[in-house]
Amino acid sequence: MKYSHLFFDLDHTLWDFEANSRLTLQELFLQLDLPAKGIKDFDSFHQKYLYHNDRLWERYRKGFVKQDELRWKRMWLTLLDFKIGDEKLAREMARLFLAGLPTRNLLFPGTLELLDYLRSKNYQLHLITNGFEDVQHSKLKYSGLSPYFGEVITSEGSNSLKPNKEIFDFAFRKTGAVPEKSIMIGDSIEADMEGAKNAGIDHIFVNHMAVKTDFRATHTVYSLPELHTIF
Repeated sequence: MKYSHLFFDLDHTLWDFEANSRLTLQELFLQLDLPAKGIKDFDSFHQKYLYHNDRLWERYRKGFVKQDELRWKRMWLTLLDFKIGDEKLAREMARLFLAGLPTRNLLFPGTLELLDYLRSKNYQLHLITNGFEDVQHSKLKYSGLSPYFGEVITSEGSNSLKPNKEIFDFAFRKTGAVPEKSIMIGDSIEADMEGAKNAGIDHIFVNHMAVKTDFRATHTVYSLPELHTIF
């Protein structure tokens, strides 16, 4: 085999973050009676949340905000868009969201079949994720993914973030992998693909959303079942 160690991203690659977060936010929307507080339309609320979440994650990857700040400020900024300046509510939303989100188990089509196939071929499977240690391990537990992965490398555990080379070096030390026998599989050009390039390893862009890009990955697939043709 050309590769022995396969490093997967989790969110947006295997675990359907958008679908799982939407379900969790819908529950919060009703549980906290946000319509009575002036937020009448869930879809508008959800779009505002996605905007602030994406921007704060970008700032987190660059080291401009801390973990706790990201967790509650995405709610705070979303509420402010609806002229609700309630920090206590924002922090309660963040707490409930982080309690509920990791228990969701929606995966992209073909995830379990792919992992079963790769395991049957004796590949060593690992995760490299910019997520938080407790949250990511809970996602793996509730979605049934835990048994498939030897090592789970998080930004929190490695004290680094994709696309920095350091998180990949940490992963190599933790797993005993070498770059020439390793490949990164993920959905993010900025974090996963650029990170893999920085680490000197091959990379597969899982382009679930069929976004147009000039980036030339080692391989590009548009669904997880296509990975069977590479491995």
